[in-house]
Amino acid sequence: MRILISADMEGVTGVTWTDDVVPGTEQWQRFRRLFTGDVNACVEGLCAAGATGVLVNEAHSSQRNLLLEDLDERAVLLTGRHKPLSMMQGIESDVDGVVFLGYHARAGEEGVLSHTYLENSVTGVWLDGRPAGEGGLNAALAAEHGVPVLLVTGDDRACAEAAEYAPSARTVVVKECVSRYAAVCRPPARTAADIRTSAAESLRLAGRTTGDVRPHRIEVEFDAAHLAAAAAVVPTVEQVDVRRVGFDAPNMTEAMKAFKVVTTIAGRAVQGIYG
Repeated sequence: MRILISADMEGVTGVTWTDDVVPGTEQWQRFRRLFTGDVNACVEGLCAAGATGVLVNEAHSSQRNLLLEDLDERAVLLTGRHKPLSMMQGIESDVDGVVFLGYHARAGEEGVLSHTYLENSVTGVWLDGRPAGEGGLNAALAAEHGVPVLLVTGDDRACAEAAEYAPSARTVVVKECVSRYAAVCRPPARTAADIRTSAAESLRLAGRTTGDVRPHRIEVEFDAAHLAAAAAVVPTVEQVDVRRVGFDAPNMTEAMKAFKVVTTIAGRAVQGIYG
């Protein structure tokens, strides 16, 4: 039984502000170790419960944050950019379940470092008319492949959000949000034990099912009009309001590829402190 871990960084143990997750800072170097520790605890739990293989997909920013030299040897690491399915690369490779590790709340909601793909330019995303963050989008992609979400780890807001898109999944709260840049954090020894235990328990949910393949619509709202205008140059993308674009896709895989293009173009249109 093979399991995919989609490993983001904002929702891991101890992370509370920008420097903790931005490559090149002293704090980032420190939190790479804690990030790897959360992942290793998850691998330990999954393997103890019977997983025969674990693929860890680096899903944060440069996607080169985890310490390969410290990774549990029972796992393999998919690291680096650019991947066609980004945070969910590997979901197409006959895995039996997926873990969302180190996830965070969606853009526009309270939560430690809450956002959706772009750190501060996206104010909201809607999937088929319902608010969705990275977890919701990625869960829909997993469902298309018939892969259940087994476990979600992050702050309390991220775990509450998980109940909307993966109600059967286990959750592990590693910190409690006080503000976007502050949290009550649990020590690594405690969060590792919680992740290990929940990962083992979550393996009971593993097992592929018939994929949910159907058309989807995604709408994205930005914090500035010119970002929507920039994104609307993409074929099939329409500007539905001054700061909002939308597009339809025949399935979730194509929807996520289009979403990646939209956010990439909008991100490149940001101009310094004026956004």
